[in-house]
Amino acid sequence: MSRAVAAPPAGCWWADPALPFAESRRARHSSASYLPHTHPTLSIGAVDGGTSRFACGDERAVLGPGTVVLIPAHQVHACNPLPDGCWSYQMLHFDPAWVAAVLDEDSAAQARLPARVMASPRAYRLVCELNRTLFSPADSVEKDAALVAFIGDLHAAIDTGAASRTLPAPAAVSARVAQLCELLHERHAERLPLAELARASGLSRYHLIRAFRAETGMTPHAYQLDLRIQQGRRLLRQGAALAEVALALGFADQSHFQRAFKQRVAMTPRGYQRAA
Repeated sequence: MSRAVAAPPAGCWWADPALPFAESRRARHSSASYLPHTHPTLSIGAVDGGTSRFACGDERAVLGPGTVVLIPAHQVHACNPLPDGCWSYQMLHFDPAWVAAVLDEDSAAQARLPARVMASPRAYRLVCELNRTLFSPADSVEKDAALVAFIGDLHAAIDTGAASRTLPAPAAVSARVAQLCELLHERHAERLPLAELARASGLSRYHLIRAFRAETGMTPHAYQLDLRIQQGRRLLRQGAALAEVALALGFADQSHFQRAFKQRVAMTPRGYQRAA
């Protein structure tokens, strides 16, 4: 499908302390590949050029120009170019509570945007128009209005029958896995051997990995790394030094932190901090 709006200029990141509930990233001709990961945000991506393989839970899709994807907070996913290929894309991130509040103000709207892949020229145009405003010199008041309008307009685009494919919600998490997730949240900066996690859950090491991966989409170790990177983003936005963040999050060294961060955020920690 041909795209409705020309691809944006060179890759960059937008964030505004006055509007802490939203961020945006644009990338052009990227060949980088990323590990399965999550975001604490509602993430909305749009493909400007090239082709990408999208994985969300057990679902797989090939995304071409003009495709828009919606990924709820904490849903494991990955989106990578074809082998030896590259692609251009836009990615928006929204605080889920802020999105729910915007939709709650409209009694006709359900306060959620489910996971889905959309082949909708209207939805793609909305992403492009919003980013044009966000990356412009416009005042934060104008950008705030554009963000609110975008959420409402995107919800309407879904409701009016945009060509889309709804992705299934993640499987319910069992009590044992939920308890282990809580432990990993509380002690995400600690080195937690698999044997210790198995004892805490009352499962064998093998069954722990199987159950945890089936219900979260990740192994316990990958889940813990993901939590560390999410906390790292918060600390970097607050101005913490790179070495301090790596130490606080339990990484063996700064290079290990940088490698894990780039594999999930699509940029280096220093680049992210400068942009944010």
